[in-house]
Amino acid sequence: MLTIYGVYRSRASRVYWMANELGLEFESVPVLQARRVDNPLSPDAPINTLSPAFVAVNPMSLIPSIKDGDLVMHESLAITLYLARKQGGALAGKTVEEDGLLTMWTIWAATEVEPETVKVVYTYDYERENTEEGKATIAVACRSLKTPFAVLDAHLADNDYLVGNRFTAADLNLAEVLRYVQSEQALFDAHPNVDAWIKRCQSRPAYIAMQATRSQEPA
Repeated sequence: MLTIYGVYRSRASRVYWMANELGLEFESVPVLQARRVDNPLSPDAPINTLSPAFVAVNPMSLIPSIKDGDLVMHESLAITLYLARKQGGALAGKTVEEDGLLTMWTIWAATEVEPETVKVVYTYDYERENTEEGKATIAVACRSLKTPFAVLDAHLADNDYLVGNRFTAADLNLAEVLRYVQSEQALFDAHPNVDAWIKRCQSRPAYIAMQATRSQEPA
């Protein structure tokens, strides 16, 4: 059985969403981020990214990780691509070309988009959004995201989804990266095709189920 390491309030959300999409049975091991634990190395601390049991799975001490049979994998975006490819079906590439495009959009999400969106979500996570420093961080990140948003909006003008005009792992990966900046509605208002696309992605039953579980975890 597939084992997913990581709480839902982390990048593991992407993996849980994908598992829901594919109808996979899985065991969830709710590994917390060590920064959220007062004393992560205490014997009675909840399992976290510094716990020896988890470090034995991922020496980088980062979530998520998975075990699938004898395979151990890290990096959420790679994991979702792997699961889609293994299961086949609509979420995976149907051709080598489509597979290449899924990889392209996923790497684009990781390199051109997430470095800025994560600045925004961390500003809110640490409750700094109303400080002068926090406002400046958000403003700079949003300016940096205007070009990626414009590129994506133009692509979605003639496509409901990123590849093959159907929902795939690439949409899931990018939608999760962009979720971090949904607090900044002006970005989406200025790019209506992106706004409509992410709403389509997030209206899927598998996403709604993932978020329902996520909402039950402590913030």
